[in-house]
Amino acid sequence: MHEYDTALKSVLRRLSGTALRELTGCAVARWHNVELPAIQSLRADMLGETVGGGLLHIELQSANDPAMASRMLEYAAAIHRQMGKLPRQVVLYVGRDKLRMSGELQALQWSFRCSVVDIRQLDGDKLIAGGRVEDNVIAVLARLRDEQTAIRRILRRIAKCGPRRRTSAFDELMTLAGLRTLGPVIKEEARQMPILDDIMDHEVLGPERRRGIEIGLQKGLQKGLQKGLEEGRVEGERATILRLIGQRFGPVSPTVRKRIEALPAPRLERISLRLLEASSLTDLLR
Repeated sequence: MHEYDTALKSVLRRLSGTALRELTGCAVARWHNVELPAIQSLRADMLGETVGGGLLHIELQSANDPAMASRMLEYAAAIHRQMGKLPRQVVLYVGRDKLRMSGELQALQWSFRCSVVDIRQLDGDKLIAGGRVEDNVIAVLARLRDEQTAIRRILRRIAKCGPRRRTSAFDELMTLAGLRTLGPVIKEEARQMPILDDIMDHEVLGPERRRGIEIGLQKGLQKGLQKGLEEGRVEGERATILRLIGQRFGPVSPTVRKRIEALPAPRLERISLRLLEASSLTDLLR
C-alpha cells in the first residue's frame, strides 16, 4: 500500500476543489504534515485545514479492515490532543473488492461515526472532462463507463503536459492503475503515442513496479537502475531516484539534491534498494 499511498497523496493534494468536495464534503485550504503522538506511533495519511478553519482527516485504504472504525477513533483522539480540534474524518477506499467496512462504533449511550467513501462513487468520466491532469489521473480509480476509451483520453491529456509534469503524471497513473489491474491497457494505449512511448522506454517505469505493492516496486526499480547503470545512464537514474524521494518524503531540498547528484553508481544502487524500507529521508541517506 505504500506505493499507492505516495501516488494518491500526491494527486489528492493537487485535486480540484470540486472533486475533493464530492469525496469528503469540504474543500481544503492547506495540508498539514503531522505525526500524531500516541503510545504507538500514529501518522495520519492526510490531515488538512478546511476553508472554514476546521480539520479534515483522510485515511487511504486499499483493503477492507473490520477494525477501521476503532482505528479512526484513535486518530480522532490523537488529532484532538495535538491540534485542539476534532477533525471531520473520511476513510477513502480505493481497493478492488466490494466495500464492506463500517465507520460506526456503538455501545450503550456512546457512539462514533466517520465517513467511509468508495472512490468508485466518483464519476470518472466527469473528472476526465474537467481537464485538470490531476483529476484525469485519479479518474482511473473512479467509475468509468468505458475503461479503454477513458484511458486513451487520460493519456492524451498527459501527453499535452510539459516534459517534467508529463513524466510524473504518467508515473502516478501507472502506479494507481495497479489498484485496478489496468497497467496492460495503459501500456498498450501509450505505445500508440510516441511521446509517452519514449517515457516508457527511457524511464524506470517497468511492469515490475506496477504488479503489486512494495516488493514489485523494489524489484522493478532495482532492475531498471542496474540496467541503466550498465548502459551508462547514471544521470537518468539519479533523476529517477530524486523524483521517487520527492514522492515518498516530500519536496527535495537543494542540499539533498546536491548530495544525490554527487553519489557514485554503487551508492545510488544501494539507495534504490532502500527506498521502500527507509522510514525517513535521514534513514535513507545514512
